[in-house]
Amino acid sequence: MVTIQDTELREGILIAIERAKAISAPVLVSEVHKIDHLEPLLFYAAGRELFLGERFFWKDPVGEQYLSGLGICKQIQTDQSSDRFFHVEREWKRFIESALIYNDFDVNGTGPAMFGGFSFDPIKNKTLLWSKFSESLFHIPKYMLSVIKGQAYFTTNILCTQHDDTTLFEKTAKERQSILERAQSSSFMTRPQLLYKEEVNPDQWKASVRDVVTDLKQDGPLKKVVLARELRLHFNDEVLAEGVLSHLLTEQSDSFVFAFESNGDCFIGASPERLVKKEGEHLFTACLAGSIARGKTPKLDKALGESLLKDQKNIIEHQYVVDMIKEAMSETCDEVILPEQPKLMKMRDIQHLYTPVLGINRKNSSLLDIVERLHPTPALGGLPKEAAVKKIREVERLDRGFYAAPIGWLDYRDSGEFAVAIRSGLLQGNEASLFAGCGVVADSDAESEYKETNIKFRPMLTALGGK
Repeated sequence: MVTIQDTELREGILIAIERAKAISAPVLVSEVHKIDHLEPLLFYAAGRELFLGERFFWKDPVGEQYLSGLGICKQIQTDQSSDRFFHVEREWKRFIESALIYNDFDVNGTGPAMFGGFSFDPIKNKTLLWSKFSESLFHIPKYMLSVIKGQAYFTTNILCTQHDDTTLFEKTAKERQSILERAQSSSFMTRPQLLYKEEVNPDQWKASVRDVVTDLKQDGPLKKVVLARELRLHFNDEVLAEGVLSHLLTEQSDSFVFAFESNGDCFIGASPERLVKKEGEHLFTACLAGSIARGKTPKLDKALGESLLKDQKNIIEHQYVVDMIKEAMSETCDEVILPEQPKLMKMRDIQHLYTPVLGINRKNSSLLDIVERLHPTPALGGLPKEAAVKKIREVERLDRGFYAAPIGWLDYRDSGEFAVAIRSGLLQGNEASLFAGCGVVADSDAESEYKETNIKFRPMLTALGGK
């Protein structure tokens, strides 16, 4: 049984209460323990009864980093359209500058950390679909399990006010141990039955593609516009996020697997695309654009991959992303390193053109500053950035919400990682919305782009029990 015996939390809470009285503001106490191995998914499932709507889950593509958070110690959000990245960063820094942090481990992703993301376009009119999520939303969890390269760490975050006393420690210790015990015996039901799929305005979407192609053929600055659409699923029972995560972890093990709950809804997905990762002064990002299906045999799969590497439409689309990311990275890095030619990234259902990028971060450039510069990449917005987003705002009927936007985590050391939230869906009780998009250029064909979105629906559709 996993237990936490020795603890500095009691003393930290007493100090924090006195500090809260002195500054007339709440003070965070954060404590990290190394513990015996605990399955991150079972920890996530263990929080369903006490913390439903206040959980998150994260796994990186190589399986070296799992984060699972329960409860909300602090929430940072904004509905404003301007300076939202700056606002989130300012609030985060304010929150941790007075904190008491007991962390003996030099391991990123332990101690105080916030998890969440941003909407794709804060200016576009919002619909009821994404009413449970604000334009930027981050949770600092009460309890977080971090499994880093096989070693498990447990972070406890407690917000102390001037009105608290030592009973806060007793309550926290009891709740913490209860969660750890539940996590060793958690289980969850099998996925519910999919009753039917509802394509949301497919003909209208194809017409939008044709209209954009007409615009792109004009002698103007616009070169590419990414258009997305929605597939609505209806089930015979509630869809549990932990069940979907279980399938994604098995079926999409080479992807970022994530879940982020807010007020009962859950945004969930398995994205192949990193936006940016920061470890000290090192930045890692990737260019992912241009795609084709996987082959049913090794010979056919190889032939499809080779055809993608030679396809001019996809090569040009990929180069747009490379040029933009290189320029954005150069604004915050002293050095940017990338190969001259893309290679293939092969996922279960689809393969992409892929170019890795390494940057040496310039001093005083924060992770969220880089996230803001990179979002949206041409792979999810278009090119030029502002003109493409404006066109999406005009012609796309879908409220993207957090789809195709940055989602990830940031710790108190300014290390963290964000993925581009594609291959994703929004769970809402007995229903779910899936999202997929494709890059429209001057020689695009609406029917071909429609088929491409069907391929991109597959990872989430399969995890939810569809075909």
